[in-house]
Amino acid sequence: MEPLDALFPDFEHRRIRVGDTELNVRIGGSGPPLLCLHGYPQTQACWHRVAPPLADVATLVLIDLPGYGNSDKPPATRGHESYAKRTVASDCVALMQSLGFPRFSIMGHDRGARVAYRLSLDTPAAVERLIVLDIVPTIEVWDAFGAGAANRSYHWTFLAQEAPLPETLIAGAPRAYIDMTLARWTQDKSLDAFDPAALESYRALFDDAAGITAVCEDYRAGATIDAVLDAQDRAAGTKIAAPTLFLWGSNYLGQGQNNPLPTWERWCTEVRGAEVTSGHFLVEENPDSVLDHVVP
Repeated sequence: MEPLDALFPDFEHRRIRVGDTELNVRIGGSGPPLLCLHGYPQTQACWHRVAPPLADVATLVLIDLPGYGNSDKPPATRGHESYAKRTVASDCVALMQSLGFPRFSIMGHDRGARVAYRLSLDTPAAVERLIVLDIVPTIEVWDAFGAGAANRSYHWTFLAQEAPLPETLIAGAPRAYIDMTLARWTQDKSLDAFDPAALESYRALFDDAAGITAVCEDYRAGATIDAVLDAQDRAAGTKIAAPTLFLWGSNYLGQGQNNPLPTWERWCTEVRGAEVTSGHFLVEENPDSVLDHVVP
């Protein structure tokens, strides 16, 4: 029995190879397909509180992103292409096609949301609807990176430092590092929102040197190739065609901004949004509110 099986009753657990990468996948429910992509520093376990009710209205496909959880950890490349959101998005399209879903909706949180909107920009014909949780586009973050953002979001620059600086420092106390990161991003600044089994899966990623490298490569890609592609799309006026729902946490992205929705209005042809009372981890801290917005 896989350690997270109890969190996802009635879901099928599979390993599916896409190109050179084997992905850890769970599939459950019935209805139109919905691909769910977790963020940093987590795994597919983050969806466990919303997956059962969503499975009543959709066929859910949950994956560990490449480099995370029990998916393969692609080797680092000089230009960080292995972890570019375009690369991961292409793998997601291939995965869904292999499951018989050439067109699907997609919900992403944090880094998974960056893959989701890149997929929507690069492969618009594949996306029925887009749900973005608690981010704004990568280039918008970098452009607004003043002193306040640098203090709140130091991990953007820390993890993007050239190897092996962040890897070496995190490896000195990996579980202390991830526990601190998770707790400080919640509304109540504790680990109480996380199921013990889910929390263990997040911690386990940092027990593995390859996992630490993978998350650093994710952020190195964000500081380089991802930002370049965003800037190109913004300059070209490219917009997300799929109807988009944007939800943000009152005590994370909502801090320091009266309303981040106008940012997405510049990137989407059709978008609506709402604030959820939570920290960064909306689907674990306030799943009922997320479902109230997502299910309709």
